[in-house]
Formats: sequence, structure tokens, C-alpha cells
Amino acid sequence: MTEITSPDVELRVLVYSHDAATRSRVMSALGTRPHPDLPRLHYTEVATAPVVIEHMDAGGIGLAILDGEAAPTGGLGLAKQLRDELDHTPPILVLIGRADDRWLADWSRADASVPHPIDPLRLRDTVTSLLAPS
Repeated sequence: MTEITSPDVELRVLVYSHDAATRSRVMSALGTRPHPDLPRLHYTEVATAPVVIEHMDAGGIGLAILDGEAAPTGGLGLAKQLRDELDHTPPILVLIGRADDRWLADWSRADASVPHPIDPLRLRDTVTSLLAPS
């Protein structure tokens, strides 16, 4: 049995936003190893909703981070679609426009949300709580 902290273990993280700067901020905030108890992160950057669905259908994604402010398809609606249409989904974190939009994140059935602008510590803590071994 391989331990989750093995250097050979990687977790694929899908990062969706139409904005390359937002994707970059997410990946920079998390780095390759946000916590010693987690595997190394390998990022799959996606700029369009159809490609998100394609990757999620194919499987192998360990965490999806979806930008609720993405256009033309927002990450909140996309999160809801993924939950409604796929039998199994990894944890989904949505980036919301403001903290008061938490109710939209709840509606989308996302596992967690982090508001814009991205606070690297808050994002790292949220991702760690979603992926921490039970």
C-alpha cells in the first residue's frame, strides 16, 4: 500500500477560469505541496466549460477548482452541472465573487468556497481541509 505522502503520488487538480491570471494565482497560492500530509499537486489548466466536462468525464481529477466569475460559463453553474450529471465527482471548490455569495456556492453543491480576491492562506487551508486524509 502506498502512503499518501509518498513522493511518487500526485493529485491532479483541475483549475478552471477564462482568466489565465486567476488560474496562475490559484496555482501560485497552492504550490506543488500545500501541506506535508498531502500528495504533490499536478495542475490541469482549463479555460472553457466543455473542456472541464471532458476532463471530469475522463476521470483522474482529485480536486476541481472552478472560478465562479468565469465567462461565459461561471464555475457555480458548472459545479451544479457536474454534481447533477456525473455519478462520482472529486471535491469541488468554487471561487466566488464575494463572501456574501456563499449561498450560491451552497446552491451549486460545491464542497467549499473561497472569495475573490484570492487569499493564498485561506485557499491553502481550504484545499488542505478538503484533501486531508480522514
